[in-house]
Amino acid sequence: MLRPLRAPLVMLLGFTLVTGLVYPLVVTGFAWVMMQDAALGSLVIRDGKAVGSSLVGQNFTTDRYFHPRPSATDPAYNAAASSGSNLGPITRKLIERTNASVDTLRQQGVAGPIPVDAVTASASGLDPDISPDAARMQVARVAKARNLDEAAVLELVNRQAENRALGFLGEPHVNVLALNIALDGLRQ
Repeated sequence: MLRPLRAPLVMLLGFTLVTGLVYPLVVTGFAWVMMQDAALGSLVIRDGKAVGSSLVGQNFTTDRYFHPRPSATDPAYNAAASSGSNLGPITRKLIERTNASVDTLRQQGVAGPIPVDAVTASASGLDPDISPDAARMQVARVAKARNLDEAAVLELVNRQAENRALGFLGEPHVNVLALNIALDGLRQ
């Protein structure tokens, strides 16, 4: 009776060990050796303490810091709840939320065109980067809150901006956490 089941059970056990134990350990070991920073979560260390990850956005809300793009997670920037908003471009909720974000920026004194990433969430809802234009849009607010020269803050934004990978992949971007850490290093 057990004889016909022996081969499938041995295969099930074998594949379980290979795909559930051996393969993950080999991949983890490879990642640990070849890409240790990424394997550890791309943590950003400041004064010996982890202050965040370069891959996950954080909710900076004070005027003294650059703000990330809106988060699609609830609560905001909750990495355990990573997901997009899944709202289509003509969805009333998306339009209302975007208009409210634009109104808030206008009340803060932002004039001219507003970059789309300043008022819309990313696909994951946790994007740590903003466009250089979205960062430049915030320069006046940050400089005023910190009593800094706008030109110095703008220069910092331009230094922190990263170009497209290999010159053609992705979009230019600024990592908000790295920018805010560099901002803390500016002299007043």
